[in-house]
Amino acid sequence: MNVVSTICEVRKIIAQQKAQGKTIALVPTMGFLHEGHESLIKRASAENDFVVVSDFVNPTQFGVGEDLESYPRDLERDCACCERAGASLLFNPKPEEMYLPHACSYVSVEGLTQELCGLSRPIHFRGVCTIVSKLFNIVQPNRAYFGQKDAQQLSVIKRMVKDLNFDIKIIGCPIIREADGLAKSSRNTYLSPDERKAALCLSKAIFAGQDMAQRGIRNAQEIVGTMRNIIEAEPLARIDYVKMVDFDTITKITEIEQDKTALCAIAVYIGKTRLIDNFIFRASDN
Repeated sequence: MNVVSTICEVRKIIAQQKAQGKTIALVPTMGFLHEGHESLIKRASAENDFVVVSDFVNPTQFGVGEDLESYPRDLERDCACCERAGASLLFNPKPEEMYLPHACSYVSVEGLTQELCGLSRPIHFRGVCTIVSKLFNIVQPNRAYFGQKDAQQLSVIKRMVKDLNFDIKIIGCPIIREADGLAKSSRNTYLSPDERKAALCLSKAIFAGQDMAQRGIRNAQEIVGTMRNIIEAEPLARIDYVKMVDFDTITKITEIEQDKTALCAIAVYIGKTRLIDNFIFRASDN
């Protein structure tokens, strides 16, 4: 596996691979890779000839007072994870490589970014869409792989690709969880032992809501209310949101409709750490 830090190097290697007729996959990450990322890389490796993993903590998706500087980084660990999972190339650029001085061009997706995480992180998705667009232009992949844990991001990226005519297939992959149910996240490392136990209220709420939907309950308020009660019973938890929305439009719904995909998403502060989780449900599939 090669590790490179410049756009020029990536483009040169990709050109060589495409000249040989290879299919190219991209797995965009912010590094500090865990089993969730590894599952994306393994799937990309199984479905493509050449897999590029980007390892870049993107400054434009962090707001004032967020954890840009403290976000965990460990390139050696990331390289080991990528090699283990079958990656072909790790792209680890510096911010100055990805953003020219005085850069003033951004990519924004309207509507879908106004709910859920977009309410408390107003610049987040503009930063996500900008960096993902740049990576798409640099790598020119046939397929790109994203985890369902960031479900709103997945929906936004799918819409961006459709609207801007990127010739790329977006693959969403299931949430990977710890043995006790907590969704894998690089931010889990911020949690103290007591906070780590408290964080289980997220997955407990998700599993309860999912069970209600699978048992035929279609009223969004009833499902959300039960989930809120579970989280509010945890003293260390502070809710940012618990909402049911249409997955394709990220607009609030009151009922789970038969032929539409519902996203039930939560964001919760455990101490100072903001964690997210979700489940996606389509009544016609159950």
